Amino acid sequence: MIKKIALGVTLALTASQASAADWLHCGNVFDSEAGELRGEHYIEVEAGEIKTVTRSAPTDADMVDLSDMTCLPGLIDLHVHLDGQSGPQSYLNRFTQGAADLALIAQNYGMKTLEAGFTTVRNPGDSYNVTIALRDAINAGTVQGPRIYTAGKSLATTGGHADPTNGVKDELMGRPGPTEGVINSPEDAKEAVRQHYKEGADFIKITATGGVLSMAASGENPQFTQDELKTLIEIADDYNFHVAAHAHGKEGMLRAVKAGVKTVEHGTYMDDEVIAAMKENGTYLVPTILAGKFVAEKAKIDGYFPDVVRPKAAEIGPLIQDTFAKAYRAGVNVAFGTDSGVSAHGDNALEFQYMVEAGMPAAEAIQAATTVAAGILKNDKLGVIAAGKYADIVAVDGNPLEDIKQLQSIDFVMKDGRIIKR
Repeated sequence: MIKKIALGVTLALTASQASAADWLHCGNVFDSEAGELRGEHYIEVEAGEIKTVTRSAPTDADMVDLSDMTCLPGLIDLHVHLDGQSGPQSYLNRFTQGAADLALIAQNYGMKTLEAGFTTVRNPGDSYNVTIALRDAINAGTVQGPRIYTAGKSLATTGGHADPTNGVKDELMGRPGPTEGVINSPEDAKEAVRQHYKEGADFIKITATGGVLSMAASGENPQFTQDELKTLIEIADDYNFHVAAHAHGKEGMLRAVKAGVKTVEHGTYMDDEVIAAMKENGTYLVPTILAGKFVAEKAKIDGYFPDVVRPKAAEIGPLIQDTFAKAYRAGVNVAFGTDSGVSAHGDNALEFQYMVEAGMPAAEAIQAATTVAAGILKNDKLGVIAAGKYADIVAVDGNPLEDIKQLQSIDFVMKDGRIIKR
């Protein structure tokens, strides 16, 4: 006899329950490899992985009843910053918050992200390596949170988008170098990558151009030489790191693509030349439309951003969705990422809506956050509901292929076989 377990009964499985076989009854299942719904299925979970996916109802099984829902693989966001969230006070926080503060903040935002259905995230830049520590704590079972791939500190040039001393008065500024993630030569690039390997990073993030929220005048100027980029990526390859490049302006973006970065984040002023280079090199665009819309809206509010930031937000923010649409139509590879931390953590699924509005079919948008993102992370146990994969499963009412906004209301979240959200 099948025993149905209502969703309101259990918030999370205990460790002993997670090690035993459990079943989910899904009214519909999204096949992320084919981009199609496959109808009613039963999913057996054991020891944190999917053991069986079948159309046949098991007997004598405790069953989590999702029979009126659509089940999907746990979603992947390739661009979040868990150790903060932008706001009028955020520019003062770096003078008042230390590593302990940010570690607790990151765990809180990590849970918001997980409860929103994003069971895996890539964190391209933090302070004090707090997301490295959080990743390790989550993996050890000390705290709950999403599966984290982290770059640690973003790499910048002096005065660049991720130079932590921008906007700081002279007597506090210091002179950060490769150990602090600031490089100014190919030799510095080698040292910085090796330092990140030593600290336990999973990949490398560079700020190839200026940025919107940094205390610097330009949001688009190139910030690395071609020699610096070439050396950095060669060393990153030695350590099996992929490289993600924050980039708004054309020239810095083009240099990064030609040097061999795996992903371009934002891509605002991408033109036909950049698109051709990305297609030739197999580079992925992580569009972060949500962040663009967020900063454009906040730029209208007096005092929300400092004076040096506000015009950049007003100019760059509104362009990102149109750039994404152009790149998608041209055949550029696209992977899902939001830059949450600029916008509010937990609102990540708004990105799906904006991708679909720009012309991407809903199924492809979901694939960008499942199979495509898993490929960038080189983890074939993510992004698919199939035997042998991680038991990362989310469920929503209705059909997200017909109404992508359904993903903004995830009702059920399982990670590693444990129910996180009922």
